[in-house]
Amino acid sequence: MMKILWLVNVLLPEASMLFGDKPSQSGGWLINTAKQLTNQDDFELAIAFPYKKAKDLKKIEGEKVTYYAFSPISLNNKKEIEDNLEFDDLIEDFKPDIVHLHGTELAHTLSMINACKKNNVKTVVSIQGLVSIYAKHMFANLPWKTVYGFTLRNLIRKDNVIGMKKQFEQRGKNEIEALKKANHIIGRTTWDKACTSQINPKAEYHFCNETLREDFYHHTWDINKCDEHSIFLSQGQYPIKGLHYMIEALPIILKKYPNTKIYISGKNIIKSDTFKDKLSMTHYGIYIKKIIRRENLENNIIFTGPLKEAEMVQRYLKSNVFVCPSSIENSPNSLGEAMILGVPCVAADVGGVADMMRHGKEGFVYQTDAPYMLAHYICEIFRDKQIAIEFSKNARAHALQTHNIENNLKKLIEIYNSIFNTKIDDVN
Repeated sequence: MMKILWLVNVLLPEASMLFGDKPSQSGGWLINTAKQLTNQDDFELAIAFPYKKAKDLKKIEGEKVTYYAFSPISLNNKKEIEDNLEFDDLIEDFKPDIVHLHGTELAHTLSMINACKKNNVKTVVSIQGLVSIYAKHMFANLPWKTVYGFTLRNLIRKDNVIGMKKQFEQRGKNEIEALKKANHIIGRTTWDKACTSQINPKAEYHFCNETLREDFYHHTWDINKCDEHSIFLSQGQYPIKGLHYMIEALPIILKKYPNTKIYISGKNIIKSDTFKDKLSMTHYGIYIKKIIRRENLENNIIFTGPLKEAEMVQRYLKSNVFVCPSSIENSPNSLGEAMILGVPCVAADVGGVADMMRHGKEGFVYQTDAPYMLAHYICEIFRDKQIAIEFSKNARAHALQTHNIENNLKKLIEIYNSIFNTKIDDVN
């Protein structure tokens, strides 16, 4: 029996219910993989996560998974990062054969790697995004007034555009140190392989695609059932997600298709109806609202609010086109979800996107800072139903391979077995 400990950034639904919280909607792709892994006879799984209510390590048993909640680690708390007693206790209690760290962007990744090094436990790091690289793309062609401007909320949280860049850079220092100490890295794109090999050329790189949320495997897009000339973005809260590029493209699209509507899931960043709304607005949100007003787009843009998994599926299925206009991504799960449903896609050619979708065969890929090309490709899909149908079929076929549950589980188990059978990590 191999004992695997996952370190994740979010509270998963079963854990949130066990701790008496409202069921979490986060980490859906982790749930499916955990379910598959715990159905194997040869593996025992524990999952550790930061929990604001935990003042020290808390353990609770789920149906098939043991959960550990630990107190969040401050970005600048060098003592906890270098010597975390909670992680020492966790390792002593569960006695993992391998610790699998999902993501590198928070301080607990480096802290756990340090704890594993001290306790002679093998580790592997899965790449999600890379904040040290993302920081370079944060400005996303925004005007300097938007980059440096701030609201009261931005001032308190230090999360205006320049503030977020600095936060990413600070997190990136821990990320780089963690990657330099890693002997094993799991990735899935040319982009993450290039970036991690430049940071740590000695680490062994393992390729493994990700499994998506369960509901997305059971539905298929139908052009006759979608809302004609509708566009869907899965999020748009901060600059690297590129909402401003999409809004800049919209007036060009409206010249040909005046009934076009954009739906954006997640928080409504332009809402300012109440005093509380105004206090929580970011300067980026104000910038977006100004563009919308200037171009008279109020009737063409709808913020849906946060959507649960089933609601997300339905929003995708109702859409004529899914757009990923980000200034940087690794392999966005939102694009994978759209492709596996068969929604026609247009995506910025950033990070690992080109590994996911072939231009002109499975969707359109365009230069990220060229919203006029984004507009062109959306209009092409609106114009020609045959292109939409062809993209839908080809993208779905590709995504069903990329996100194949059985194949991805088999590959992950191969990686675990390979690491298990190697000598203890030399992370000095």
